[in-house]
Amino acid sequence: MASSEVHVRVCEQEILKYDLEIKALVQDITECPGPQSKLTEINAYVKKSFHDLRSRIEDLEQMAMEQDKESDKQALVSQVQGHRKQMLGNQTAWRKANLASKLTIDKMEKQALLDGPDNTARQRKMTKEGLAQTSGDITESLMSISRMMAQQVQQSEETITTLATSSKTAQETNEEFKTMTGTIQLGRKLITKYNRRELTDKLLIFLALALFLATVLYILKKRLFPFL
Repeated sequence: MASSEVHVRVCEQEILKYDLEIKALVQDITECPGPQSKLTEINAYVKKSFHDLRSRIEDLEQMAMEQDKESDKQALVSQVQGHRKQMLGNQTAWRKANLASKLTIDKMEKQALLDGPDNTARQRKMTKEGLAQTSGDITESLMSISRMMAQQVQQSEETITTLATSSKTAQETNEEFKTMTGTIQLGRKLITKYNRRELTDKLLIFLALALFLATVLYILKKRLFPFL
């Protein structure tokens, strides 16, 4: 797996994490019994999660533009479009949850005014219990998300360590190939030089032999046919 693939995988995991956070917070808004300050606090968390989600989607889009293969680029672009569509769906659900929660809180406040002080005290008690329950649910959800993030970070670290080891091994193998290539080229040059030298030696021997035969023939001619 290449380093860019690791970054893409980590980015997609973070997008999933923020998407889950937003869905959990939207559910908390839907179930929020009040008061208005608690609803405002949850909405602040939602805004931050949307900001982080949007940032990671933009990072994934940038990684898509940097892909060498057109097929990989198109696949990531398609994922980016899917994430943005899902984010728009979450925004719609967020607005609907806020509207429903505000209507419920307004209705409860009006009913409390009509019922008088005794009912108001009872309603406040119920509201505190509801807030305590909601706070416990949020804490449990955040702890679960934190554990999931820790596992994802550990997996990413193990993947990066494996990539680093593989890269080092590949570099060492490449250096060995370079050394072997140099040795082979040197041997090829020596063999070529030896072949040329052998050809030259054969030519010189042939010329020496021809000269020797010519000398022998000349001497025999002078002795056998001195008058010629």
